[in-house]
Amino acid sequence: MEENMIGIFIALLSGALMSVQGVFNTEVTKNTSMWVSNSWVQFSALVICLVTWFFTDRTSFAGILKIQPKYMLLGGVIGALITYTVIKSMSSLGPAQAVMLIVVSQLIVAYLIELFGMFGTDKQPFEWRRLLGMAICIGGIILFKWES
Repeated sequence: MEENMIGIFIALLSGALMSVQGVFNTEVTKNTSMWVSNSWVQFSALVICLVTWFFTDRTSFAGILKIQPKYMLLGGVIGALITYTVIKSMSSLGPAQAVMLIVVSQLIVAYLIELFGMFGTDKQPFEWRRLLGMAICIGGIILFKWES
């Protein structure tokens, strides 16, 4: 149970950090350009990762060459696309609406990945309550956006 609570806390922290990062990145983009901002985000993340690795881990980078299937190494490419799409959505929709849509999209895609056992995940059975939960989330977005 304690491990589950730690996971819940970390997930909540991740969501909060993603929202703040999206706002920061959008502001940086206003004074630079999309790709300068995106480059800075990825570069500064690399520096933090390398410094943290140096002081805590020191696992050999050679393990990356053993990763199978090779498409699993596309996380950095996806990260750059995430940064781009978050900046674009926040600048055109505002932080609250953009994050709501991002979270619902994450929920739907994650459920489909589990449902079909994609990318090496354990296949999970279909559950109506999960589908209902997603429908309620989508309804919440509609209610949030509803103008009278």
